[in-house]
Formats: sequence, C-alpha cells, structure tokens
Amino acid sequence: MTKDDRPIKPALLRGWKRKCPNCGNGPLLHDYLKVRDECPVCSEAFFHHRADDGPAWATILITGHIMAPLMLTVFITFRPEGWVMALGFSMLFLTLALFLLPRIKAMTVALQWSRRMHGFGDEEDEPEAVE
Repeated sequence: MTKDDRPIKPALLRGWKRKCPNCGNGPLLHDYLKVRDECPVCSEAFFHHRADDGPAWATILITGHIMAPLMLTVFITFRPEGWVMALGFSMLFLTLALFLLPRIKAMTVALQWSRRMHGFGDEEDEPEAVE
C-alpha cells in the first residue's frame, strides 16, 4: 500500500464536510468537537488521532487574518463608535471561529488519515521495533 491509495484532496474535502475520510458517508465528529472512535458506516478507526491544539491554533490564525483587514476597512470607511466595533467584531469573530473549528479539526484528522500518520497506517507499514 502506498500513500497514493489515500489521496489528500478528497480526504480534506470530506474532512471539511465533517465526514469520514475513508468512506465519505459516516460522521467523523459527534457532539461538537469529539472525534468518534470509529466510523459508524465503514468501521475505520479514529481513536488514535492526534488533533490536539493544531485546529484551535489554525482557527485563530485564519479568523484573525480575516478580521484584521475587515476591522481596518470598517473603521476607515464608517468610523463607528468603539463599543459598536468591539461588540460587532467580537460577535463576528466568535461566529466565524465556532464555524471553522470543527471543520478544521476534522480536516486535521483527515490529513493524518491520508498521510498514514499516528497509527492510521497498516501494520505492515509500521517500522519494526529495535531490540
């Protein structure tokens, strides 16, 4: 088996949809951010994923890069009161971050699955232990 049998683009697109990167039908997440131990449709195991803090970091990075120029444009164009900007952009940031976070987390798991990282590879792909 090679990495080409798990193409990265379809896996990431399925991750964006929060679906299983293997079959594309089963839900990858349950609740809001909890990754399922296995796909209910194809039984692909996901318990060994390592999403950790990467999705939160990427969500803040992307959301911040969207918000900063938008805030500058709104301030220069409309000159709203400070409290209006603070309230409006806080709500916009929160909404955007809550929308992106589960999708980026699922894409992180899909990337790991596609590249056979952190236990997603087959047993014959694993290096033998040195004694």
